[in-house]
This record gives sequence, structure tokens and C-alpha cells, in this order.
Amino acid sequence: VQLQASGGGLVQAGGSLRLSCAASGRTFSSYCSGWFRQAPGKEREFVAAISWSGGSTYYADSVKGRFTISRDNARNTVFLQMNSLKPEDTAVYYCAADHYMDELVAGTGQGTDWGQGTLVTVSS
Repeated sequence: VQLQASGGGLVQAGGSLRLSCAASGRTFSSYCSGWFRQAPGKEREFVAAISWSGGSTYYADSVKGRFTISRDNARNTVFLQMNSLKPEDTAVYYCAADHYMDELVAGTGQGTDWGQGTLVTVSS
């Protein structure tokens, strides 16, 4: 599946952004989907994931209560609503998809498809 992320930008601390990830190709509704991020000089890290049906969601502790992942399978799109943003949320955000949730969350699955990143910058 091909993935296209968008919605990044510059925002002040405490503000909000919504990222979108549009999918094309194979049946997106059969894929688990998620978001990762990579800050300058740091490893890529898991942010959030959602099951193919949208019934289950998972979050990194650092974003729980502030970020919400959702999906619209009719539009082949996954969203990441980011509220109460902090400077430490500054990173390039990547969307990803995999048939298997455990491989998606691990971020190392050979079957995981990745989109290009979108930059989020949070100023203090």
C-alpha cells in the first residue's frame, strides 16, 4: 500500500495539529496503521497505532491523553490529532501500515509499508 502523509507545520507550544495519511493501492481497510516520529539526532519511535477496524488503539506513554489516532476506511485515510503540543514533540512524523499489529508497533516488520515524513515543529 502507498502512503502519503500531510498536515505538518509550525505551531506554538500548547497548540494543535492534525496529520493525515492517505493510502492508495491494495485494500487499506485490511491494514493496521500507525504513526512514528523521528526527532533530530534520535531514533525513530512509535507514536500511535490503530487496528484495521478502528476498534483498538495504542499509544506511546509520551503522547497518551494528548494525541488521538483515528481512521476513515471509506476515505482510505488515517488521522493523528495532536493537542497540547510540546517542543519535545518536534520531529518528522511518518505513517505506516502492516497487516500485523505487533510488527507495526515494533516498527521493524519486513511487511510494513511506510509513507514519506511530514515535519512538525513546536516552538516554545
